[in-house]
Amino acid sequence: MNTKFATLLAALLMALPVSYVAAEELVKIGYVNTQRIFRDAPVAVKAAKKIESEFSRRDQDLQSTAKQLQAMQDALEKDAVTMSDSDRRAREKELNELTREFQRKQREFREDLNLRQNEENAAIIEKANQAIIQIAESEKYDLIVSDVVWASPKLDITDKIIKALSTDSK
Repeated sequence: MNTKFATLLAALLMALPVSYVAAEELVKIGYVNTQRIFRDAPVAVKAAKKIESEFSRRDQDLQSTAKQLQAMQDALEKDAVTMSDSDRRAREKELNELTREFQRKQREFREDLNLRQNEENAAIIEKANQAIIQIAESEKYDLIVSDVVWASPKLDITDKIIKALSTDSK
């Protein structure tokens, strides 16, 4: 029994310096705020402007059509009492067809816009990940995280990533 206890005590004492050395090594952790990257990074701002210019014409056309439909609706409501039933039904049918066409175009617009935004966001994420890896390797980070509930501002390396993305985009 004493020999088992002595062996166990010796093993614990031998492991103590190893665990003490491991505890002394500091782990370097960084945090990246991806929302700020999508909002502030030059590549993200450039992508947003590019998408806006690509879709502004279609958006203006949709807004114009919406105003036209509203004007038709108002005119129909105003003139409905003085119109014959067949004229009223014909205008209601025309209004319904144009409304369906408008809704279809609106849905296609949203789908196309979401697709383009996802494409641009994927490219931004890829560039940001490359910048994160480069900074992690050059500054010897052990761990870099994103999308956390809370992180101390001293761990935030988002500015470094945005700066790296700024130099990459020039």
